[in-house]
Amino acid sequence: MKSHALAAAAILPFFIATPALAQEQSLPGVTAEVPETTVFDGDFVSVGIGVAYGPSYSGSDDYTTFVLPLVQASYKGIDINPRPGGVALDLVPDANTGINFSAGPVARIRRDRVDIDDIEDGVVAAYGELDTAVEVGGTVGVGLPAVLNPYDSLSANVDVAWDVAGAHGGMTVSPSLTYFTPLSRAMAASLSLSTTYVDDDYADYYYSVPTANAALPVQDLLPGFQAEGGFERAGANLLLAYDLGGDLTDGGLSLVGLGGYSRLLGDAEDTPFTRLRGDADQWLVAIGVGYTF
Repeated sequence: MKSHALAAAAILPFFIATPALAQEQSLPGVTAEVPETTVFDGDFVSVGIGVAYGPSYSGSDDYTTFVLPLVQASYKGIDINPRPGGVALDLVPDANTGINFSAGPVARIRRDRVDIDDIEDGVVAAYGELDTAVEVGGTVGVGLPAVLNPYDSLSANVDVAWDVAGAHGGMTVSPSLTYFTPLSRAMAASLSLSTTYVDDDYADYYYSVPTANAALPVQDLLPGFQAEGGFERAGANLLLAYDLGGDLTDGGLSLVGLGGYSRLLGDAEDTPFTRLRGDADQWLVAIGVGYTF
């Protein structure tokens, strides 16, 4: 997963973030009742595509435009949720009212610095391509409805995954906290806070710098650096969604906008790849369109 793939988990949730609205009788600023049944009752599929602008790899100060295809669905009580470069399954049926819990497997592909053609910085590129990591693990979460108003929700989630493809061979722990609220029948907003903790194997693979590199002249060599595990990053995403049909509960086409910021921490910030050749401040903007049926 290149760092810009972080947008993948942020854009699509808006296309399906509205099932809780079906439990309410009306929305802020409108008097019409929500239909007794919505597109989100039972099985549904949301597909989308987004265009984003973000760093070309974790710690890069070179930005690129890229396309993100996305999908999310629910089938026979099993929710299929997007992750950066992957997917998570929620095997716990949602309650009709009150607190909801989630748990299931998670899998994703990480392709940070896998393609040397995507690395515009020649010095960083000279340190070689990395292998694709396949991370598999589990996810658990809890959701609380009606926090500040009858229509909003607050959810917390933690993903834990291990590389099974022999790339970094390490572990990642990714907690997140998301607040969702409708702004009208047609528009909704969401604010997500997240962080990532990585172990020594992960940190060494992506952020350590060898003391020698035959591909570079002496004057271009980066200082040797041995990275250790810890918190890799922390950040926030703000999203807005607008249903083109004027009703978030009936499916159809939606437009989504995203603005995100994350800060690299610990050795992910201190590595010469970031400190000398890149930037610890990582920005992301994206727009997308989705269809739910």
